[in-house]
Parts: sequence; C-alpha cells; structure tokens
Amino acid sequence: MAIRTPYRPLRGISAVVALLAIGAVGCSDVSDAVDSAKDGAKKVARQRSVFSLGIGDCYNPNGKVEGDTFAVEIVPCGEAHAGQVVGEFKIDEEKTYPGDDAVSAIADERCPVEAGKFAQDTWALPKGVDLFYYTPTQESWATGDRAVTCTYTKESGKFTGSMKADAKTLKPEQTAYLKGANAVYDALWANQSEEDYVEDDLDGYKAQAKAVAAALDAHLEGLQDIEGTEVGKLREQLKKTAEHWKKAANATDADAFYIAYDPAFTGLDPNKTVAARKELGLATTDAEVWAS
Repeated sequence: MAIRTPYRPLRGISAVVALLAIGAVGCSDVSDAVDSAKDGAKKVARQRSVFSLGIGDCYNPNGKVEGDTFAVEIVPCGEAHAGQVVGEFKIDEEKTYPGDDAVSAIADERCPVEAGKFAQDTWALPKGVDLFYYTPTQESWATGDRAVTCTYTKESGKFTGSMKADAKTLKPEQTAYLKGANAVYDALWANQSEEDYVEDDLDGYKAQAKAVAAALDAHLEGLQDIEGTEVGKLREQLKKTAEHWKKAANATDADAFYIAYDPAFTGLDPNKTVAARKELGLATTDAEVWAS
C-alpha cells in the first residue's frame, strides 16, 4: 500500500472540467454534461484511503487491480464494483520489514483463511473473481503500516452484491461440508513445499501429506452424520484418499512417496465432489483451475 503517487483532492479540478465542458457544448448537450459532472463528483466524494478499507467494503480500484495504490472508490455493494474486502490482519510478528517476498508469502498463507470466514463457498463466487490483497511495502512499513487487506476482486469487469456468507442461509450439513472441504484444501496449499521435486525435500512433502491426512480425517468425521447417496459415495472415496495421504506421510523414500502421492492428489480433484455438492444444494461450478 505504498504511497508512491501523491494523492490530492480532485473536487476543484472536476468542477473546472465540468464548467468548461458545459460552456463548450450546445444547450441540447448541457444535460448530458451535467450528468457526467455529477457522476464525476460522486466518484470523487467516494474516494477513500486504501488504509481505511474495512471488511465488507465494496470498491473500485483507481486504475489497474495490481500495483501500488493509495486511494480507492468505495461504493454500495448493490452497485457494480470490482472488489470487496473479505478479510484483514496485521503482521505483528516481524519487527523489521521482512521483504516483499516474505510479506507476499504471509498473505498467501493467511488471506485464504480469512476469506474463507467471509465467503465459505468459493464455488459460489462470481465468475472471474480471484483473491488479491493489499500489503505493506518497505516505504509504508516505515510509517507504521502492518496491515494486510484481503479482497475478492475481478481484474476485468464488475459484479454486484456482497459475497458475505450468511450463516443463516446455510443448512447445518452445508456448513459442515464446507468447513471440512475448505480445511482440506487449505492444508494442501498452505503446506506446499518450496522445492519442485520430492527428492529435494522429502520431509517437507511428508509434512504436507500428514497435514492433509489429518484434515481429511476431520472432514470425514464431519460428513459422518450427513445423509445422502452421493455424500455417502464421496465419503467412501475420501476414506481411500486419506489412506493414500497417510502412506505418503510415512514414505521411507521418494519413490514410495510418489507411488502414494499420485492417487492421493487425484483423489482430491474437486470434480469428484460435484454430485455430493449438488445433493447438498451447493454451487456445482468451480471457478478455480485444478492443477493436473
């Protein structure tokens, strides 16, 4: 959230531009010019510092989605907008600026968790929406900035409405499913080794497998009391998948890990959950691209 481009109020500039425009057109076009000026004035009035964004705020970036920014346009969620704040936290564990990569790594790990509290079912998100975040830079850190703001945002186009998951609209079985499923995928990606090959970090890959296996066990426990033919099929499939993850976690060498990992990973393919999700009354079109 670096303040690299000086920000200044645009009310005076907007007013001058509006007056010049009105003076330059014919009477028949005055109404359009006034409407345009009003729209510009409303946008200016809605400008807020990115530091003041709060959970639930809907907004439009001033310019491209990615890059340094200082101000955004706050809008009612019922109006078309490009993004919504879905979580926030502070990096309190670091005394000095840890570097751009480290800050991004922290956001990569924590923003999905915070976003999951706000919108539990990522499959129900508007098409094209992805997780972005505003983070401190070295310059803003020096001024006391420690905040990370997590957002669901579209890089192009806009959407309407809030993505807030209303707990009152979710049935207990839907909540139980989403809680368990989200935890499994969080365990998978949050524990991903930085090494591309198992041989270079067998212990790291085994730790990931152990975390996923534990999350699957918890997920299966949550599914235990949910009735339904397709949920039952998914439960049996996930039991086999969990066993493969446990074998991977206990692998004695890289070859043994690979043998267990292939069916373990493919067992988590979201496409295998579509029938159960339909039975539960949840969204059945996943916006994410599953790695193959």
